[in-house]
Amino acid sequence: MIVTDVVMHDSQEWNDDPVMANYWISVPFVSTWRMANKAPRAERRTEALSRLQIIEAAIAILDSQGEAALTFRALAARLSTGFGAIYWHVANKEALLAAAADHIVSAAVETTQLTATEPREFIRAVSLAVFDAFDAHPWVGIQLSLSPGRVGMMQVFEAIGGSLVALGIPQQDRFDAWSALVNYIFGVATQNAANARRVHEGTTREGLLTEIAERWGELDAEQYPFLREIAGHLPGHDDRQQFLAGIDLILAGLNPR
Repeated sequence: MIVTDVVMHDSQEWNDDPVMANYWISVPFVSTWRMANKAPRAERRTEALSRLQIIEAAIAILDSQGEAALTFRALAARLSTGFGAIYWHVANKEALLAAAADHIVSAAVETTQLTATEPREFIRAVSLAVFDAFDAHPWVGIQLSLSPGRVGMMQVFEAIGGSLVALGIPQQDRFDAWSALVNYIFGVATQNAANARRVHEGTTREGLLTEIAERWGELDAEQYPFLREIAGHLPGHDDRQQFLAGIDLILAGLNPR
C-alpha cells in the first residue's frame, strides 16, 4: 500500500475541480515541503582523482589516526568522492596499505640517491633515510614486514647491494654483508618505531628509560655486571645515533678488495 501526501495548492481553481482535486490526493509524489527540507548532499570533487592523491590521503589518515581508522568510507569523505573512484585505483585496504608503505620508502631512497655518491656514505644515508621514515610513519615497518616483496623494500635491497659491489666487496662475501645490513636496517628501524608506539600517554620516552635504568642499576652486581655498567647510558641517549653506530660497525667489518 502506498501512503500518499496531500498537497495544498494555492490556486482555488485546482481545489474546485473535483477531478484535479482527486488526482492530487491519489497520486504519490514528493511534497514541496520535503524537497525544500531535504538534507544537502556533500560536495563532490569535480577533477579526476589520481592514485597518488589516494595514497597521500591514506598516509595522512594512517599518520594521524592509525591503521584502524583507514577505511574506504573515511578515505572517500576526505577526498570528497565516492567509493567507485577509489576502487578504480586500489582493490582493497591491504593493497592500499602496501602502496602507502611503498610510497614512503621509495621517496626516502630516491631522495638519498640525489645527495649521496660515495658507496659507504650512500649506505649510511639510505639506512638513516629508512630509519627516519619508519620513525615518522610507525606503521610502515609492520606493513613491509607483512609483504617483503614490495617495491619500496626491493629498492632498499638493491641500493645496499649495489653499494657493496661498488665498494669492491668480494662476490663470495656480498650476500653475508648485504644480509647483515638489510636485516639490521629494517629490524632496528621497525623495533624503534614499535617502541615509540608503546610509550603510553602521560609517559615520556626519557621517563620510561630512566625507570628501566634504575631497575638495572639495582640488579645483582655479580650476575649482571654489564647491565649495571651501561644503565646510566639509557636515559637521554639518541636512538638515531645508536642506529648509525651499528651501521658503522658493520661497515668497519667489511673487507673490500
